[in-house]
Amino acid sequence: MSGNREIRIPFGALQRLAEAVLCRAGSEPDEARVVAEHLVRANLAGHDSHGVGMIPYYVRFVGEGLLHPNTPARLLADEGPILRFEGGRGYGQRVAREAIAAGIERCRALGVSVVTLRHAHHVGRVGTYGEQAAEGGLVSLHWVNVQDHPPLMAPFRGGDARFGTNPVCVTIPRPGREGPILLDMATSRIALGKVRLLMNKGELVPEGHLVDEEGRPTQDPKVMFRQDRRGALLPVGEHKGYGLALVAELLAGVLSGGGTIQPAIPRKGAIVNNLFSVLIDPGRFGDPEWMQAEIDAMVAYAKASPPAQPAEPVLVAGEPERLAAAERQRHGIPVDAVTWEEILEAGERVGLGRGEALALAGLDSEKG
Repeated sequence: MSGNREIRIPFGALQRLAEAVLCRAGSEPDEARVVAEHLVRANLAGHDSHGVGMIPYYVRFVGEGLLHPNTPARLLADEGPILRFEGGRGYGQRVAREAIAAGIERCRALGVSVVTLRHAHHVGRVGTYGEQAAEGGLVSLHWVNVQDHPPLMAPFRGGDARFGTNPVCVTIPRPGREGPILLDMATSRIALGKVRLLMNKGELVPEGHLVDEEGRPTQDPKVMFRQDRRGALLPVGEHKGYGLALVAELLAGVLSGGGTIQPAIPRKGAIVNNLFSVLIDPGRFGDPEWMQAEIDAMVAYAKASPPAQPAEPVLVAGEPERLAAAERQRHGIPVDAVTWEEILEAGERVGLGRGEALALAGLDSEKG
Protein backbone atom coordinates (compact mmCIF):
# COMPACT_ATOMS: atom_id res chain seq x y z
CA MET A 1 0.00 0.00 0.00
CA SER A 2 1.59 3.28 -1.05
CA GLY A 3 0.86 6.97 -1.44
CA ASN A 4 -2.39 8.26 0.01
CA ARG A 5 -4.46 5.38 -1.29
CA GLU A 6 -6.96 4.07 1.25
CA ILE A 7 -8.11 0.52 1.83
CA ARG A 8 -11.45 -0.71 3.07
CA ILE A 9 -11.63 -3.34 5.78
CA PRO A 10 -14.79 -5.10 7.02
CA PHE A 11 -15.97 -4.19 10.52
CA GLY A 12 -15.29 -7.62 12.00
CA ALA A 13 -11.81 -7.93 10.51
CA LEU A 14 -10.78 -4.47 11.71
CA GLN A 15 -12.06 -5.27 15.19
CA ARG A 16 -10.09 -8.52 15.30
CA LEU A 17 -6.93 -6.67 14.38
CA ALA A 18 -7.58 -3.92 16.95
CA GLU A 19 -8.22 -6.51 19.67
CA ALA A 20 -5.01 -8.34 18.83
CA VAL A 21 -2.89 -5.18 19.07
CA LEU A 22 -4.51 -4.14 22.36
CA CYS A 23 -4.02 -7.62 23.85
CA ARG A 24 -0.35 -7.58 22.87
CA ALA A 25 -0.11 -4.15 24.50
CA GLY A 26 -1.22 -5.68 27.82
CA SER A 27 -5.02 -5.71 27.94
CA GLU A 28 -6.95 -8.76 29.03
CA PRO A 29 -9.23 -10.13 26.28
CA ASP A 30 -12.47 -8.65 27.64
CA GLU A 31 -10.96 -5.18 27.92
CA ALA A 32 -9.39 -5.43 24.48
CA ARG A 33 -12.80 -6.37 23.04
CA VAL A 34 -14.57 -3.41 24.70
CA VAL A 35 -11.94 -0.89 23.57
CA ALA A 36 -11.62 -2.33 20.06
CA GLU A 37 -15.38 -2.43 19.52
CA HIS A 38 -15.69 1.17 20.68
CA LEU A 39 -12.95 2.30 18.29
CA VAL A 40 -14.22 0.40 15.27
CA ARG A 41 -17.81 1.49 15.89
CA ALA A 42 -16.57 5.09 15.90
CA ASN A 43 -15.11 4.40 12.44
CA LEU A 44 -18.34 2.75 11.41
CA ALA A 45 -20.30 5.85 12.43
CA GLY A 46 -18.00 8.02 10.31
CA HIS A 47 -16.01 9.42 13.26
CA ASP A 48 -12.60 8.26 12.06
CA SER A 49 -10.94 10.82 14.33
CA HIS A 50 -11.92 8.63 17.31
CA GLY A 51 -11.44 5.26 15.63
CA VAL A 52 -8.59 2.81 15.11
CA GLY A 53 -6.20 5.64 14.26
CA MET A 54 -5.90 6.13 18.04
CA ILE A 55 -4.29 2.70 18.54
CA PRO A 56 -0.70 3.84 17.82
CA TYR A 57 -1.09 6.55 20.45
CA TYR A 58 -2.49 4.09 22.99
CA VAL A 59 0.40 1.69 22.40
CA ARG A 60 2.88 4.51 22.95
CA PHE A 61 1.12 5.75 26.08
CA VAL A 62 1.07 2.23 27.56
CA GLY A 63 4.79 1.97 26.91
CA GLU A 64 5.39 5.32 28.62
CA GLY A 65 3.34 4.32 31.67
CA LEU A 66 0.70 6.97 31.00
CA LEU A 67 -2.12 4.52 30.19
CA HIS A 68 -2.80 1.62 32.57
CA PRO A 69 -4.37 -1.49 31.00
CA ASN A 70 -6.76 -3.67 33.02
CA THR A 71 -7.82 -0.85 35.34
CA PRO A 72 -11.54 -0.86 36.23
CA ALA A 73 -13.59 2.15 37.29
CA ARG A 74 -13.35 2.57 41.07
CA LEU A 75 -16.35 3.91 43.01
CA LEU A 76 -15.31 6.89 45.12
CA ALA A 77 -18.69 7.89 46.55
CA ASP A 78 -22.29 6.67 46.42
CA GLU A 79 -24.75 9.34 47.52
CA GLY A 80 -28.06 8.07 46.19
CA PRO A 81 -28.53 9.64 42.78
CA ILE A 82 -24.86 10.75 42.70
CA LEU A 83 -22.13 8.28 41.78
CA ARG A 84 -18.49 9.40 41.65
CA PHE A 85 -15.81 7.26 39.99
CA GLU A 86 -12.02 7.25 39.62
CA GLY A 87 -10.58 6.09 36.29
CA GLY A 88 -6.99 5.56 37.37
CA ARG A 89 -5.70 6.26 33.83
CA GLY A 90 -7.40 3.08 32.68
CA TYR A 91 -8.73 2.81 29.15
CA GLY A 92 -11.48 5.41 29.01
CA GLN A 93 -13.64 3.21 26.80
CA ARG A 94 -13.75 0.67 29.63
CA VAL A 95 -14.01 2.84 32.73
CA ALA A 96 -16.57 5.24 31.22
CA ARG A 97 -18.69 2.31 30.06
CA GLU A 98 -18.62 0.87 33.59
CA ALA A 99 -19.48 4.20 35.20
CA ILE A 100 -22.39 4.84 32.84
CA ALA A 101 -23.68 1.28 33.36
CA ALA A 102 -23.83 1.98 37.10
CA GLY A 103 -25.57 5.29 36.39
CA ILE A 104 -28.18 3.55 34.22
CA GLU A 105 -28.97 1.09 37.00
CA ARG A 106 -29.29 3.88 39.56
CA CYS A 107 -31.43 6.00 37.23
CA ARG A 108 -33.87 3.14 36.75
CA ALA A 109 -34.27 2.96 40.52
CA LEU A 110 -34.52 6.69 41.24
CA GLY A 111 -35.59 8.33 37.98
CA VAL A 112 -32.40 10.38 37.70
CA SER A 113 -28.71 9.89 38.34
CA VAL A 114 -25.56 11.99 38.08
CA VAL A 115 -22.27 10.27 37.28
CA THR A 116 -18.79 11.74 37.46
CA LEU A 117 -15.60 10.07 36.32
CA ARG A 118 -12.14 11.52 36.85
CA HIS A 119 -8.69 10.62 35.52
CA ALA A 120 -9.83 8.28 32.75
CA HIS A 121 -7.55 7.88 29.80
CA HIS A 122 -9.11 8.98 26.49
CA VAL A 123 -12.82 8.06 26.63
CA GLY A 124 -13.14 8.11 22.83
CA ARG A 125 -16.36 8.96 21.05
CA VAL A 126 -18.70 10.36 23.72
CA GLY A 127 -21.77 9.50 21.64
CA THR A 128 -21.11 5.86 22.51
CA TYR A 129 -22.16 6.56 26.10
CA GLY A 130 -25.24 8.42 24.90
CA GLU A 131 -26.13 5.35 22.85
CA GLN A 132 -25.51 3.17 25.90
CA ALA A 133 -28.02 5.23 27.92
CA ALA A 134 -30.53 5.40 25.05
CA GLU A 135 -30.48 1.62 24.73
CA GLY A 136 -31.70 1.61 28.32
CA GLY A 137 -34.49 4.05 27.41
CA LEU A 138 -32.85 7.01 29.15
CA VAL A 139 -32.23 10.63 28.21
CA SER A 140 -28.59 11.56 28.87
CA LEU A 141 -26.38 14.64 28.91
CA HIS A 142 -22.58 14.42 28.93
CA TRP A 143 -19.76 16.94 29.26
CA VAL A 144 -16.04 16.08 28.97
CA ASN A 145 -12.83 18.01 29.50
CA VAL A 146 -9.24 17.14 28.58
CA GLN A 147 -6.10 17.11 30.72
CA ASP A 148 -2.53 15.83 30.47
CA HIS A 149 -2.30 17.17 26.93
CA PRO A 150 -1.32 20.57 25.55
CA PRO A 151 -4.39 22.75 24.98
CA LEU A 152 -5.83 22.59 21.48
CA MET A 153 -8.56 25.22 21.09
CA ALA A 154 -8.38 29.00 21.38
CA PRO A 155 -11.05 30.95 23.28
CA PHE A 156 -13.15 33.36 21.25
CA ARG A 157 -11.02 36.44 20.49
CA GLY A 158 -7.91 34.51 21.61
CA GLY A 159 -4.83 33.77 19.53
CA ASP A 160 -3.51 30.61 21.22
CA ALA A 161 -4.92 27.37 22.64
CA ARG A 162 -6.40 27.27 26.17
CA PHE A 163 -8.89 24.34 26.00
CA GLY A 164 -9.23 20.81 24.76
CA THR A 165 -11.98 20.13 22.23
CA ASN A 166 -14.32 19.48 25.21
CA PRO A 167 -17.21 17.50 23.68
CA VAL A 168 -20.86 17.87 24.63
CA CYS A 169 -23.40 15.08 24.03
CA VAL A 170 -27.19 14.95 24.47
CA THR A 171 -29.20 11.83 23.66
CA ILE A 172 -32.99 11.35 23.53
CA PRO A 173 -34.19 7.76 23.06
CA ARG A 174 -36.76 6.81 20.42
CA PRO A 175 -37.79 3.23 21.23
CA GLY A 176 -38.83 1.25 18.19
CA ARG A 177 -37.61 3.92 15.77
CA GLU A 178 -34.46 3.97 13.67
CA GLY A 179 -32.34 5.30 16.50
CA PRO A 180 -32.10 8.02 19.15
CA ILE A 181 -31.66 11.73 18.68
CA LEU A 182 -27.91 11.89 19.30
CA LEU A 183 -26.14 15.23 19.42
CA ASP A 184 -22.41 14.57 19.87
CA MET A 185 -20.16 17.50 19.09
CA ALA A 186 -16.74 18.89 19.83
CA THR A 187 -16.83 22.52 20.87
CA SER A 188 -14.10 23.22 18.31
CA ARG A 189 -15.02 23.63 14.64
CA ILE A 190 -13.09 20.47 13.86
CA ALA A 191 -11.80 17.65 16.05
CA LEU A 192 -8.04 17.25 16.39
CA GLY A 193 -8.31 13.69 15.08
CA LYS A 194 -9.87 14.97 11.87
CA VAL A 195 -7.00 17.41 11.47
CA ARG A 196 -4.62 14.45 11.92
CA LEU A 197 -6.44 12.47 9.24
CA LEU A 198 -6.30 15.41 6.82
CA MET A 199 -2.57 15.68 7.48
CA ASN A 200 -2.13 11.95 6.86
CA LYS A 201 -3.99 12.27 3.55
CA GLY A 202 -1.97 15.32 2.47
CA GLU A 203 -5.07 17.54 2.47
CA LEU A 204 -5.75 21.04 3.77
CA VAL A 205 -8.08 21.93 6.62
CA PRO A 206 -11.13 23.98 5.51
CA GLU A 207 -10.79 27.72 5.92
CA GLY A 208 -11.77 29.24 9.23
CA HIS A 209 -10.88 26.24 11.40
CA LEU A 210 -7.27 26.88 12.48
CA VAL A 211 -4.78 29.55 13.44
CA ASP A 212 -1.01 29.06 13.42
CA GLU A 213 1.41 29.65 16.30
CA GLU A 214 1.22 33.39 15.66
CA GLY A 215 -2.58 33.43 15.76
CA ARG A 216 -2.88 33.84 11.99
CA PRO A 217 -5.51 31.94 9.96
CA THR A 218 -4.09 28.85 8.24
CA GLN A 219 -5.23 25.69 6.47
CA ASP A 220 -2.05 23.72 7.18
CA PRO A 221 -2.88 20.79 9.51
CA LYS A 222 0.79 20.40 10.47
CA VAL A 223 0.58 23.44 12.76
CA MET A 224 -1.30 21.28 15.29
CA PHE A 225 1.43 18.64 15.50
CA ARG A 226 4.62 20.64 15.94
CA GLN A 227 6.75 19.79 18.95
CA ASP A 228 7.47 23.34 20.08
CA ARG A 229 4.87 26.03 19.42
CA ARG A 230 1.59 24.78 18.02
CA GLY A 231 -1.37 26.39 16.35
CA ALA A 232 -4.91 26.28 17.71
CA LEU A 233 -8.33 25.05 16.68
CA LEU A 234 -11.10 27.64 16.64
CA PRO A 235 -14.37 27.26 18.57
CA VAL A 236 -17.56 26.35 16.77
CA GLY A 237 -19.96 29.29 16.58
CA GLU A 238 -17.33 31.74 17.87
CA HIS A 239 -18.41 32.93 21.35
CA LYS A 240 -21.05 30.19 21.60
CA GLY A 241 -18.60 27.32 21.19
CA TYR A 242 -16.19 29.05 23.53
CA GLY A 243 -18.94 29.31 26.14
CA LEU A 244 -19.82 25.63 25.76
CA ALA A 245 -16.14 24.67 26.06
CA LEU A 246 -15.80 26.64 29.28
CA VAL A 247 -18.95 25.08 30.74
CA ALA A 248 -17.72 21.58 29.82
CA GLU A 249 -14.33 22.36 31.35
CA LEU A 250 -15.90 23.39 34.65
CA LEU A 251 -18.66 20.79 34.89
CA ALA A 252 -16.42 17.86 33.99
CA GLY A 253 -13.19 19.08 35.53
CA VAL A 254 -14.45 20.59 38.76
CA LEU A 255 -17.45 18.45 39.72
CA SER A 256 -15.55 15.24 39.01
CA GLY A 257 -12.67 16.38 41.21
CA GLY A 258 -10.26 15.69 38.38
CA GLY A 259 -9.32 19.30 37.68
CA THR A 260 -9.14 21.47 34.60
CA ILE A 261 -6.54 22.17 31.93
CA GLN A 262 -5.21 25.26 33.72
CA PRO A 263 -1.41 25.02 33.83
CA ALA A 264 -0.95 24.43 37.57
CA ILE A 265 -2.04 20.83 36.91
CA PRO A 266 0.91 18.91 35.39
CA ARG A 267 0.70 17.73 31.77
CA LYS A 268 2.53 14.49 31.09
CA GLY A 269 1.64 14.32 27.40
CA ALA A 270 -1.09 11.67 27.18
CA ILE A 271 -4.89 12.19 27.05
CA VAL A 272 -6.82 12.22 30.33
CA ASN A 273 -10.55 12.91 30.39
CA ASN A 274 -12.99 13.82 33.14
CA LEU A 275 -16.70 13.16 32.57
CA PHE A 276 -19.89 14.66 34.03
CA SER A 277 -23.11 12.89 33.00
CA VAL A 278 -26.77 13.28 33.88
CA LEU A 279 -29.16 10.40 33.15
CA ILE A 280 -32.94 10.85 33.20
CA ASP A 281 -35.79 8.36 32.98
CA PRO A 282 -38.32 10.10 30.68
CA GLY A 283 -41.07 7.78 31.86
CA ARG A 284 -41.12 9.67 35.18
CA PHE A 285 -42.25 12.85 33.41
CA GLY A 286 -45.50 11.86 31.74
CA ASP A 287 -47.21 9.52 29.29
CA PRO A 288 -44.48 7.77 27.25
CA GLU A 289 -46.77 7.28 24.25
CA TRP A 290 -47.63 10.98 24.11
CA MET A 291 -43.96 11.90 24.51
CA GLN A 292 -42.90 9.65 21.66
CA ALA A 293 -45.66 10.91 19.40
CA GLU A 294 -44.62 14.51 20.11
CA ILE A 295 -40.96 13.70 19.41
CA ASP A 296 -41.93 12.00 16.14
CA ALA A 297 -44.10 14.94 15.12
CA MET A 298 -41.34 17.46 15.86
CA VAL A 299 -38.74 15.42 13.96
CA ALA A 300 -41.07 15.09 10.97
CA TYR A 301 -41.78 18.82 11.03
CA ALA A 302 -38.07 19.72 11.06
CA LYS A 303 -37.21 17.26 8.29
CA ALA A 304 -40.05 18.48 6.07
CA SER A 305 -38.25 21.77 5.50
CA PRO A 306 -37.43 22.09 1.77
CA PRO A 307 -33.70 21.33 1.39
CA ALA A 308 -31.47 24.22 0.39
CA GLN A 309 -29.54 21.70 -1.73
CA PRO A 310 -31.82 19.10 -3.37
CA ALA A 311 -29.28 16.31 -2.89
CA GLU A 312 -28.90 17.11 0.82
CA PRO A 313 -32.18 16.61 2.73
CA VAL A 314 -32.64 17.86 6.27
CA LEU A 315 -31.42 15.36 8.87
CA VAL A 316 -31.60 15.22 12.65
CA ALA A 317 -28.74 14.52 15.05
CA GLY A 318 -27.76 10.87 14.90
CA GLU A 319 -28.82 10.29 11.30
CA PRO A 320 -25.45 11.08 9.69
CA GLU A 321 -23.86 8.39 11.85
CA ARG A 322 -26.53 5.84 10.93
CA LEU A 323 -26.16 6.62 7.23
CA ALA A 324 -22.39 6.29 7.47
CA ALA A 325 -22.71 2.99 9.32
CA ALA A 326 -25.02 1.56 6.66
CA GLU A 327 -22.59 2.52 3.89
CA ARG A 328 -19.54 1.22 5.72
CA GLN A 329 -21.24 -2.03 6.66
CA ARG A 330 -21.75 -2.63 2.95
CA HIS A 331 -18.41 -1.44 1.62
CA GLY A 332 -15.99 -1.68 4.53
CA ILE A 333 -14.33 0.92 6.73
CA PRO A 334 -11.84 3.19 4.94
CA VAL A 335 -8.36 3.55 6.41
CA ASP A 336 -5.86 5.92 4.80
CA ALA A 337 -2.33 4.76 3.96
CA VAL A 338 -0.52 6.69 6.69
CA THR A 339 -2.92 5.60 9.45
CA TRP A 340 -2.75 2.00 8.26
CA GLU A 341 1.04 1.98 8.35
CA GLU A 342 0.99 3.51 11.84
CA ILE A 343 -1.33 0.73 13.06
CA LEU A 344 0.90 -1.98 11.57
CA GLU A 345 3.98 -0.40 13.16
CA ALA A 346 2.20 -0.19 16.53
CA GLY A 347 1.41 -3.90 16.25
CA GLU A 348 5.03 -4.68 15.51
CA ARG A 349 6.16 -2.72 18.57
CA VAL A 350 4.09 -5.00 20.82
CA GLY A 351 5.05 -8.22 19.03
CA LEU A 352 2.25 -8.59 16.47
CA GLY A 353 4.00 -9.40 13.22
CA ARG A 354 2.95 -7.64 10.05
CA GLY A 355 1.94 -10.89 8.36
CA GLU A 356 -0.31 -11.86 11.27
CA ALA A 357 -1.83 -8.39 11.36
CA LEU A 358 -2.61 -8.48 7.64
CA ALA A 359 -4.16 -11.92 8.01
CA LEU A 360 -6.39 -10.70 10.85
CA ALA A 361 -7.51 -7.82 8.63
CA GLY A 362 -8.20 -10.21 5.74
CA LEU A 363 -5.49 -8.67 3.56
CA ASP A 364 -2.55 -10.13 1.70
CA SER A 365 0.96 -8.70 1.88
CA GLU A 366 0.59 -6.85 -1.42
CA LYS A 367 -2.37 -4.81 -0.15
CA GLY A 368 -0.66 -4.24 3.20
